[in-house]
Amino acid sequence: MNTIKNVFNIKDLENLSGIKAHTIRIWEKRYNILEPMRTDTNIRFYDIENLQKLLNITTLHNFGYKISAISKMPAEKLPVLVKEILSKNNLADHVLNNFKLSMMNFDQALFLNTYNSLLQEKSFREIFHEFFIPLLSEIGYLWQTNTITPAHEHFISYLIKQKLASNTEKIQITPPSKTDRTYVLYLPQNEIHELGLMFLNYELVLNGYKTVYLGESVPLDNLRDVKTYFNKITFITYSTIAPDNNEISNYVNNLKQQVVNDNDTRLYIFGRNGKFLDQDILNNNIKVFESIAEFTNSI
Repeated sequence: MNTIKNVFNIKDLENLSGIKAHTIRIWEKRYNILEPMRTDTNIRFYDIENLQKLLNITTLHNFGYKISAISKMPAEKLPVLVKEILSKNNLADHVLNNFKLSMMNFDQALFLNTYNSLLQEKSFREIFHEFFIPLLSEIGYLWQTNTITPAHEHFISYLIKQKLASNTEKIQITPPSKTDRTYVLYLPQNEIHELGLMFLNYELVLNGYKTVYLGESVPLDNLRDVKTYFNKITFITYSTIAPDNNEISNYVNNLKQQVVNDNDTRLYIFGRNGKFLDQDILNNNIKVFESIAEFTNSI
């Protein structure tokens, strides 16, 4: 399952570059911009060098270079020109391509250099909202279409987690100023997608709220135990893969009966499985958020 993917079809190139497959074929036929290989059955495929070249071409094209002019440039000049352009212009416009290249090549240095360049213009919060959230959304799509492997997803997620953890630690030095309610953040059992929850924790701490971060795969009993330590709790959870769309209603109903069963306790639910929740379960103390931004804009 975690085999490193380094061979791509034209649909993969479309998914990663944003350039339609039809356009790629025209560029390929008319300008010879890529050098596809062929299987024994004459099906075209592309290697990582072709992908990298296409992403560089996409960047140059977006900055106004004509594809006819790009096609005449030596291949080794393309990445050099891209770096020159991005050093003179706003790196933010094409940073997603850099992050995707970093992911596909398992290139930690490229990720860090791109991130550090952004820090010269933007705060960590802005970087997360403007780039990491769209990147993570796109990664979900790329994973579902088999364009990337789980290994790619784990690699880029770990790098973003590192940045989240270090930036959260910096602001945790300041004691919380809003302590009338405690926010307890956790993932249900068998749920492992933690990045969204980590960022919600960052946002709450940044805004002066008291948080208790429990992390992955927390049983219901643990949540009941936490209630013995704090009077007013808002539980925040994320469901991406577990409980799945068939189980989410039963899970939240159990929470409602065993944990969120008084006027002082609340539950906020994030993640794609929230849309499958039976609406009859919701009340004033249980709310589903469609996005992180919807929540962060309200605090």
